[in-house]
Order: sequence, then C-alpha cells, then structure tokens
Amino acid sequence: MIRFSGIAHDNSISIIIPARNEAAQLPVLLNYLNSILGKENIAEIIVSDGKSSDNTISIANMCGAKVVASEQPGRGRQLNKGAKIATGNILYFLHADSIPPIGFVEDILEKIHSGYDAGCYRLRFDYNHWFLKANAWFTRFNVNAVRFGDQSLFVRKSVFESIGGFREDLIIMEDQEIIHRI
Repeated sequence: MIRFSGIAHDNSISIIIPARNEAAQLPVLLNYLNSILGKENIAEIIVSDGKSSDNTISIANMCGAKVVASEQPGRGRQLNKGAKIATGNILYFLHADSIPPIGFVEDILEKIHSGYDAGCYRLRFDYNHWFLKANAWFTRFNVNAVRFGDQSLFVRKSVFESIGGFREDLIIMEDQEIIHRI
C-alpha cells in the first residue's frame, strides 16, 4: 500500500473516482495507480462513495485512497464532493472500471503546460465487439456528442470551480454536459 503525500504544488493531480458497489473493479484500478510512474505529481487518490453496500470503502482505504462518502448516490454529486476536498491543482476524474494509459500523468502535465485547461483520452475497450469498436473510433473526433466519462477527464481545479462543477440534477450524461461547459 502506498500513501500519497497530499502536498499541492503547480503540478499536483488529484485523482477522483466515483464509486458505488465497485469492490470487484476498484482494486484493479487502485493497484494500477499505486504502481505508476510520476506518482510524485499525484497529490491523492480520492474515492467518492455513493452509499456502497459492498466492500468498496474498505478496499479504497486498504489501497491508500482518501474516502469521502456522499449522502446520496449520483455521479455528479460524488464527483463534486471529491473535488471539494481535493488538494491538487489539476482534477482527474476516472471511472472505477477504467484504466488510464501508461504515462497519463506526464500526458496531463504536458497538456496543462501547453496551455490546455482540460482534456480527455480516446476510448479503447478490452472486449472485442463491433459496437464498442465503433464507439471507440468516434472518440478521435473533437465533438461533444462522442465525449463521455469513460474517456476520463482532467481539468484545472480553478476552471472546474469557475463553471460550478458537475450538475448534480443529472442522473446520466453529467460528463458530457460538463465538457460542453468547459
């Protein structure tokens, strides 16, 4: 288990993971994040729990993540709650069933230093199905209609706060909606 320093600096990234009953997926992601290069730029990993009834919270704690509990489930609410306690200057929102590419820390920092305030990755699925391949292919285009949270999202904390964060009234598509505002 690795604990992150929680020290904020110009290059600090807070990884925020919304979770609800993710005990099966979360260890894979958290173990991966604990093994990456560039950890010195990760201020913390925050798991924002939405009333899980499985071992999600204990797994997050065992893997060294900060855990924040939401009063009610809802990804927008959970993501905002995690962002509120984040100490990093860059927020990286990541789904529990997603694995970012090797070098994602360096990628994010490079884009931030190049003047970008936000960005995301193209999709790639680990299941070979034509529909998933088509969805992944369309994410190469800079069009809001094909931008979703599974791509992950990084954003400067100041930008996130200036637009008011995620809409908490949306049950789905909160990730696509915020990209439009960013």
